[in-house]
Amino acid sequence: MSGEPFDKRDGWIWMDGALVPWQDAKLHVLSHGLHYASCVFEGERAYGGTIFKSSEHSERLRLSAEMLDFTIPYSIAEIDAAKRLTLEKNNLVDAYVRPVAWRGSEMMGVSAQHNKIHLAIGVWEWPSYFDPEQRQKGLRLDLAEFRRPDPATIPCKAKASGLYMICTISKHKAERRGYADAMMLDYRGLVAECTGANIFFVKDGVIHTPKPDCFLDGITRRTVIDLAKRHGYEVVERHIKPEELAGFSECFITGTAAEVTPVGEIAEWKFTPSGITHQLMDAYTAETRPKQAAA
Repeated sequence: MSGEPFDKRDGWIWMDGALVPWQDAKLHVLSHGLHYASCVFEGERAYGGTIFKSSEHSERLRLSAEMLDFTIPYSIAEIDAAKRLTLEKNNLVDAYVRPVAWRGSEMMGVSAQHNKIHLAIGVWEWPSYFDPEQRQKGLRLDLAEFRRPDPATIPCKAKASGLYMICTISKHKAERRGYADAMMLDYRGLVAECTGANIFFVKDGVIHTPKPDCFLDGITRRTVIDLAKRHGYEVVERHIKPEELAGFSECFITGTAAEVTPVGEIAEWKFTPSGITHQLMDAYTAETRPKQAAA
């Protein structure tokens, strides 16, 4: 993730209905979204010039905003069109796509019901979320100190910026300890997710994954569940206790950035990336590539 700072790049960003030069896409330091996390976003990928499940992501963006009590002033079709335009303007066909919506700077306080709602879209090349060598062998994951909160305390179904604060803290700590990421438990002490990806386990040919009742039910997560069922695998969504991890043979994580990535280790638990993980990696690659390009 290191390299050229994101505010110093060249290109174009779509912002509030118009394309603006990349380095001119700015907001005021007293924007409500910065101070009070009244901000929602999406992470998407374009493959061969086509944004995978673009409308599904746009719908979730609008729903996330509504959970934070604001309305994005663009329709699903308008958001989809703006993403395509931004991709084309930057001459990218394989790219990461980041729509983000936030409350502006008209009012500065907890209450900001009359603030303007902004929407911006950035796109850039982002080949792999994890180091390719680590990804090939299977990631090493730490066990996070912080837990996903009780859904009675947060809008857990929203992809909201404030919900990622403990994810950033947890990933930083894991990286300092030599791990690629961290697995988080939930408020009950059950397995939840990683800092930016959902998690799956394999035992005796059956795929197990935590029930998303207090964390985001990822679009990639649902895609992989569908792919697994299409390939004849049973997928069980259930509560998983940490002590069960010793009985699983394979583990992998899913997300727009991570795609399908094998895991070799979580704290003291070991896994061997094998048949089901590799099959689903290949299946996801085939699913996301435009069918005309694959033909």
